[in-house]
Amino acid sequence: MRVLVTGGAGFIGSQVVTALAACGHEPVVYDVRADPASDVRDPDAVRRALTGVDAVCHQAAMVGLGTGFTDAPEYVSRNDLGTAVLLAGMAEAGVRRLVLAGSMVVYGEGRYGCARHGVVRPGPRAVADLDAGRFEPRCPECGDALAPGLVGEDAPVDPRNVYATTKLAQEHLAASWARVTDSQAVSLRYHNVYGPGMPRDTPYAGVASFFRSALARGEAPRVFEDGCQRRDFVHVRDVAAANLAALEATSPAGALVAYNTGSGDPHTVGDMARALAAAHGGPEPMVTGEYRLGDVRHITADSSRLRAELGWRAEVGFEDGMREFAAAG
Repeated sequence: MRVLVTGGAGFIGSQVVTALAACGHEPVVYDVRADPASDVRDPDAVRRALTGVDAVCHQAAMVGLGTGFTDAPEYVSRNDLGTAVLLAGMAEAGVRRLVLAGSMVVYGEGRYGCARHGVVRPGPRAVADLDAGRFEPRCPECGDALAPGLVGEDAPVDPRNVYATTKLAQEHLAASWARVTDSQAVSLRYHNVYGPGMPRDTPYAGVASFFRSALARGEAPRVFEDGCQRRDFVHVRDVAAANLAALEATSPAGALVAYNTGSGDPHTVGDMARALAAAHGGPEPMVTGEYRLGDVRHITADSSRLRAELGWRAEVGFEDGMREFAAAG
């Protein structure tokens, strides 16, 4: 299968390219980092790139929480306009198979249970609470403490920052394309992806990259809030394998199918900082109490559907993955 990989020179995309080639497919890299003319917002360039292609693995995106709402036009341009141009080109070229790099950020806060009111959805956290170090969401009905749980793909979506909003818009565009063209579309809702090749030292890098960069400078990783935020850290090679499984699967035509893509082994941000520090030989992390308003407290999702329907399973364990990541430099 000849597969166009947008963002194919990037952190995740390059691993997808490697996985495709290892399984006998023909990956075609489309990435502005490899060729400035390879912009998904350029209809003519996209049209040329789609020639002879059987499927598209769409990894190109502006990622991360960003630096403020002034980033919104650039996020929408790169993520949503770029996706619309790509899908229009696919419709014209008759390419009927898409795997989209989705994100768990579309859910907003994760799943929470109240002892008195069952499953509830807390609203955005208040600045006054965050300033006072009250990081845990409370029950919107009674104000009691909540127990975080796993989010399923059928949970309501509630994007809480610009990046999350654009990732949800990408899914809506892909779903519309699939319906109109009777095509196959899969969105892999990535959790916190880490591993060798991860971008560093930019406002859009992931927290794992920030921690590793600090350790490389001999500085203590700075952990926001109290470090107890729950996440699912999934290795980039496992994410690449999930893309391969989705590309090779026969998905229903005419609809978008979403799959949570995580390791199934949640850890806190503090756990990750301590694991990286231990693998690097110190220094120990420093919990700062600082916060970013667009962050959510806990988000871990149930990836059992991906395992059951596509036969995928994360292979890289947390401790081994963090040791490899710390040593990757």
